[in-house]
Order: sequence, then structure tokens, then C-alpha cells
Amino acid sequence: MNKIALVTGASRLQGIGAAVCRELGSSGYSVFFTSWTPFDQAVYQKNTTRDPDILLEELRTAGVQAEQMEADLSDPEVPEQIFLEVKNRLGAPPDILVNNAAFSVNKDILEMTALDLDRHYHVNVRGTALMCGAFARHFSKESGGRIINMTSGQSQGPMPGEIPYAVSKGAIDALTLSISAELAPMGITVNAVNPGPTDTGWMTREIKEQLTPLFPLGRPGQPADAARLIRFLASEDSAWITGQVLHSEGGFRR
Repeated sequence: MNKIALVTGASRLQGIGAAVCRELGSSGYSVFFTSWTPFDQAVYQKNTTRDPDILLEELRTAGVQAEQMEADLSDPEVPEQIFLEVKNRLGAPPDILVNNAAFSVNKDILEMTALDLDRHYHVNVRGTALMCGAFARHFSKESGGRIINMTSGQSQGPMPGEIPYAVSKGAIDALTLSISAELAPMGITVNAVNPGPTDTGWMTREIKEQLTPLFPLGRPGQPADAARLIRFLASEDSAWITGQVLHSEGGFRR
């Protein structure tokens, strides 16, 4: 049986989550992905309701064993439901977990509210932590488990105007390090990826013109850049890497 990869937050065809599904699927993994289209429609103001279905069909057409479900990770009951669905539909728990789903709304320190902080915490911190716990409880092999969290480089420099998001993603760095020590005896590695500014559809022409000179390699990140690193961290070649935050930013200068 192929190894099973569970990827959260693959709601949009242009996003990192979709790119990870394609990359892992083309590398021989079975793929189970979650989406939450109401958030993406609200933030990107585009009709993306069919994107998960299109991605699922794309994967299956390419010969990938793939399944999908809508999942609101702000609900603390949902992580366990996801893992039960993976086992029901694919016959086994996942070997790889990619915690890509995130809540993100720009707010600075003057305008943010308790509700803003709670919304970011519920998905980015609590949701990720509960997914990690569920992965460990359901993991049944002696070794080879992989958890890959997504972070945002908040330790590399300030993120003005994104205070709730930066705070919540800072917690992911701490979570990654601590649970890597707890889960190592179970044969599970835990790492995080900071992809840097990545063009997933939110970059206007003006934003690209502002950001491009800050990249020594001459361009902003693409979803496939992050996906290739995640593929490596999911593989056996990464078995000696755990507790790390990998900054894959193309030399981005803040």
C-alpha cells in the first residue's frame, strides 16, 4: 500500500496546499486533503467552491488515490473526525501530516480585537496542535511518521500589520520543537517550513514589483517551491531531521 499523506487547507488551485497534493501524489503517495471554501471565498473574494473538486479530479486522473473533505479546523471536534475519515476511505491512518490550513486577516496592534486573536488561535495554534495529537494517536508504525507544519518567518523579522497572524505562527515554531522531542520515540519527525512570500494569488502587480528586488534569486516564491521541500521532509531521506524550522525563502531580505 502507498504511504498516505494528509494535507490540510487545500481549498484553492493556486495555493500551497494544492501544490503539495500534486507533488506528493506524483511521488507515489495516496493523498487525503481537506478544504474550507467559506474562508477562501471571504478572503480572496473569488468563487473557489469548485476548486477542491477540480483538484480531486486532477489527482485521480493522474492515477493518484485521492480523497477530500470539507473541514473547519476552528471546531475542536474536527481533527479527530478527519482521521476517522482517512481510515474509513483509504483503509489506514496517514503516514504524513502537512498542517497547511491557516486563518489570516491583516490587523495591526491598534485595531486588533480579542475576537481577531481568538480566530487566529483557534485554527493556527489549537487546530494544528490537535491535528498533531490526533496524528500521533492514530500512527501505528514503528517509524516513518512525518509531521510538517507551516510557519511564516515571523522569527526572521517583523510582520507589521499582521499581529494576530504573526503571534499565532510564532507559536507553531515553539510547538514544532517541543513535540518533536515527544514524538521522536514513536518514530515521528516534526518540522516546520517557512516558504516566505509566495505568490498564491494574493500578489497584485504592484506587490510583485515591490517584493521582487528583495529576492536575490529574482522572483517571489511559487507554491511548487514549498511543495518540493515538503516532499523531501516527507521522504525517508529526511529521517534524521526533526525539530527544525526550515526557511525556504529564496534569500528574501526583510
